[in-house]
Amino acid sequence: MRILVTGGAGYIGSHTCVELLEAGHEVIVADNLCNSRKESLEMVKRITGKDVLFYEVDVTEEQVVEKIFRSHRLDGVIHFAGLKAVGESLEKPLSYYYNNLVSTMILTKMSLKYDVNRFVFSSSATVYGDNTVPFKETMKLLPTTNPYGETKAMSERILMDTVKADQSFGVTLLRYFNPVGAHESGLIGEEPNGAPNNLMPFITQVASGRREKLSIFGNDYDTVDGTGVRDYIHVVDLAKGHVMAVEKLKPGVEIYNLGTGRGTSVLELVHTFMEVNELDVPYEIRERRQGDISSYYADASKARIELGWIAEKTIEDMVRDAWRFEKKQAEGK
Repeated sequence: MRILVTGGAGYIGSHTCVELLEAGHEVIVADNLCNSRKESLEMVKRITGKDVLFYEVDVTEEQVVEKIFRSHRLDGVIHFAGLKAVGESLEKPLSYYYNNLVSTMILTKMSLKYDVNRFVFSSSATVYGDNTVPFKETMKLLPTTNPYGETKAMSERILMDTVKADQSFGVTLLRYFNPVGAHESGLIGEEPNGAPNNLMPFITQVASGRREKLSIFGNDYDTVDGTGVRDYIHVVDLAKGHVMAVEKLKPGVEIYNLGTGRGTSVLELVHTFMEVNELDVPYEIRERRQGDISSYYADASKARIELGWIAEKTIEDMVRDAWRFEKKQAEGK
């Protein structure tokens, strides 16, 4: 199939491009590079030996998006493009609502206009809010604690309502948990522009000396050690889930959690990183962040049963691969 991957130069997008290409699909990437690098697509080619067609565009601009749909007979869309930092969304809510909702509406509109009936949306466990763990797809969604989560929940509703109006349209909503790690080649991984918003790149940057110490926000949660518990999933496992989803997509709406089904605390992740890589990561405990919840992890049984997907890689794999990528960055690849 010929798949349009929006945000395909980003962290999860680039890994998904690798898995799509290795599964024999053709990939077109649309990305404005606001939080990604074009070089990641060059690394995708080094890994796979295959090219992707790249458009440096903003998918909130309808005319440029339509030009892509008009120029290529697409079989599906995987929509990653979006702002994604919980903390930043509290500071810049309008940017998040505009970017994340307008992009979803334009891509959906173009998919309908050009008869592209496979649409995979990159959603998030944040749509569950502070629900009872483990999170299940059948749960009633609670109000999320931040604008980022609200944009994911609202985008889901836009897509579900579109399917109600046009039952030939097929949508899969992938609610995933906390992606970490990197490709085993060390050529692509999580490399944010500016200060990291996610835990793992902060850990690796402290370990490499690029940053002085790690900040851990809150140690008074009702968890195993007081720090927040999350379901960390290897980014390669996550990418493979997207390939399975687009390949098996049918008319209608399906929702799948992509996670390991196990919770790991922040301190457990930090200590595992130090043990596996034989490194020290100095850290300090700071106050809780607004918008964070204490604990969440997935019930991923539906994806296992219906997609045949399972998270195969361990926490040890995640921290080892993340550090390999960080070292490659220091060495200039």
